[in-house]
Amino acid sequence: MPDHPMLTPAVAATTDDVLAVPVTAAEPLASVLRTLRLERLEEDHYSGVSLSQLNGRIYGGQVLAQGIVAAGDTLVVDDDGTRQLHSVHGYFLRPGKLDLPITFAVERLHDGRSFSTRRTHALQQGRPILSMISSWQEDQPGRDHAETAPEAPDPETLTSAIELFDSVDHPVAKFMSSIAAFDIRHVGQSVYMRPTAERTDTQMLWVRARTPLPDGVTQLQHRALLAYACDQVMLEPVLRRHGLSWRTKGLSVASLDHSMWWHRPVAVDDWLLFVQHSPSAQGGRGLGIAKVFDRSGDHVATIAQEGMVRVPDDLEASAAVRAEEEWKRPSLR
Repeated sequence: MPDHPMLTPAVAATTDDVLAVPVTAAEPLASVLRTLRLERLEEDHYSGVSLSQLNGRIYGGQVLAQGIVAAGDTLVVDDDGTRQLHSVHGYFLRPGKLDLPITFAVERLHDGRSFSTRRTHALQQGRPILSMISSWQEDQPGRDHAETAPEAPDPETLTSAIELFDSVDHPVAKFMSSIAAFDIRHVGQSVYMRPTAERTDTQMLWVRARTPLPDGVTQLQHRALLAYACDQVMLEPVLRRHGLSWRTKGLSVASLDHSMWWHRPVAVDDWLLFVQHSPSAQGGRGLGIAKVFDRSGDHVATIAQEGMVRVPDDLEASAAVRAEEEWKRPSLR
């Protein structure tokens, strides 16, 4: 495994004990693909490394994508062909540490006539940081319907987040530009720098790999890369609804749980439209929903994520409410 400053130090495996993921020289996508090249330790156990992050914690989309490819490696190809990932449900349990390797332990819960189920734990120092269950299905015929994609401006007409970061003379913006493996283009104003004037719980954006993928990337790896990419935008409708931005002072955001359903083949090296909304936020938690459409308008995936969204004002307001409730409480003496 080639050295690169975006990857934490690790001893590279030099045999076929590494998962087969195509490589590319184009950074930063090359570093993301290398994180998917997990090392096989023993049956159904794998080891992986992490990408550097400014906050010192492992990016949730990374460990989710790694858990997906680990589970996929335990599937047996029979006469009916490869079973494809169609859903994932995961809980983020602890912040991951960048300087420690991640062990992925896969449990083969079920292999039926049409479906297989796997449970994957991502572990550091023997403690789980992610627990997820994935379901896999043979390619089979069935009834078919889907929502149609809404009208949206072409991505070529929109501002890239990478261009936005490059225009800002700040070390955080420069770092974000250097690690951005995906080109994200919001329809309308983004919430990277400042809140939007309108408080809305909806947004649309386009996402595509920043550089072309190498030949040989499998459909499973495309789906894992979608899981990697989506984690960074899922809670933005919550921020919009409450007049927040990623630069809001004291903002604390963390993914709590994440669910994905893949409906049709997906290609992350072509533009994907995210149609997002947030139906609810309460108690420091916000829920984000995304429907994902390909460039031709096909509904390829649906995503749901609940995350912690806190700002200092919430704690002050909570303390004031508790004081008010205490003052109003009738005496029972």
